[in-house]
Amino acid sequence: MSKEISQAVIRRMPRYYRYLGELIDEGVERISSNELSARMKVTASQIRQDLNNFGGFGQQGYGYNVQYLYEEIGKIMGLNEQHNIIVIGAGNLGQAIANYVKFEKLGFVIIGLFDVNPKICGRKIRGNPILMLDEIESFMDGHKVDIAALTVPKSEADAVANRLVKLGIHAIWNFAHVDLELLDDNVVVENVHLSDSLMQLSYNIVKSKNDN
Repeated sequence: MSKEISQAVIRRMPRYYRYLGELIDEGVERISSNELSARMKVTASQIRQDLNNFGGFGQQGYGYNVQYLYEEIGKIMGLNEQHNIIVIGAGNLGQAIANYVKFEKLGFVIIGLFDVNPKICGRKIRGNPILMLDEIESFMDGHKVDIAALTVPKSEADAVANRLVKLGIHAIWNFAHVDLELLDDNVVVENVHLSDSLMQLSYNIVKSKNDN
């Protein structure tokens, strides 16, 4: 049985990956946990604890080999593989996701966009034509899809999500403002509630004003 890693640790791993990528761009070959701590504003102890969940990777008196650690974290996060994504809901948000070039650099490749609005049918977003949702079954027959990004109204989210689950989708990136009720509990769902982030930001603004 594999070791259960806390979600808090998993949420920090992309940040480590990003900072290590910046160090590589700067030509840094090795770094200590203290030096990484100063850059990331995370304690050196926290860094060591987080990385020890996956084997440590550091050497006493040497620190971390930046390139090696970057590659290992990439493997842990599954970034050494290509993940094919379809976007369901090709409105402003769906098109913005499809236009974000950096996803491909991380191995996330958008291979299809779907909508129910015939007015945008055939419009190409970075080479992918927007297809009608009714074409999803035939598309899935001919393509390997790993992730579905859901940017539909919340009133339609459950029905669309379960339609995808029946077609074999095992991972959903959910931008709909609702917690999905799925027919299969084994489907992995990552909820992205943009308004939640704004509310947290608003709270911190208020708190900062009150503290001062």
